[in-house]
Order: sequence, then structure tokens, then C-alpha cells
Amino acid sequence: MERKLSSGAAPDKDRLSGLAEFFRVFGDTSRIRILYALLDGEKCVLDIAKQLGMSHSAVSHQLQTLRANRLVKYKRDGKTVFYSLADDHIFGIINQGLEHIEE
Repeated sequence: MERKLSSGAAPDKDRLSGLAEFFRVFGDTSRIRILYALLDGEKCVLDIAKQLGMSHSAVSHQLQTLRANRLVKYKRDGKTVFYSLADDHIFGIINQGLEHIEE
């Protein structure tokens, strides 16, 4: 069966490079764990660190990468910053990845 992407034509080199970088973000277990922690709603860095047994600085570092790649968003409430998944696509990407490896 032949499969085509919705756009039909192959993306240009810059778009493919961006796509490769996007998927590279999912290549780190800590980042995947943080995304999972955010599946049930927004959390501050301290709550994520406590839930995952990671240091505050390690979580902050990984969140910086996730933010740079638009996988998480944040809002500030006083001195506390709350993080959440950027959109529903993130859940779908994780779910499809799990379905693929479990086949």
C-alpha cells in the first residue's frame, strides 16, 4: 500500500531538518518522563521534580529544551511557573509511539 503525507510532495531540506530535530527531543528518557507527568495537567517544576525523583535543576534544564521545541508551554503565577503540554498533538505523538513499539 502506497502512503503519502497530506501535502503530497516531499518537504524541503530545511523542513526535514526541523522534523529530525523535533524527533530528537523525544530521544531522551527524562524529557519523555516529564511529558508524561504533564499528561494529567499543569505542574510547577518542584512538583515535577518530586513526582519523578529528579533534581529541580535537571527538570528545569529539560523543560528548557521542551519549551524551545514548543512541546510545553508555561504560565507564571507570582514567582511560580506552571508548565503544561503545548497542545493535544503531544499526547497523540506519545500515544502513537507507544502503539508502534507495542505492536
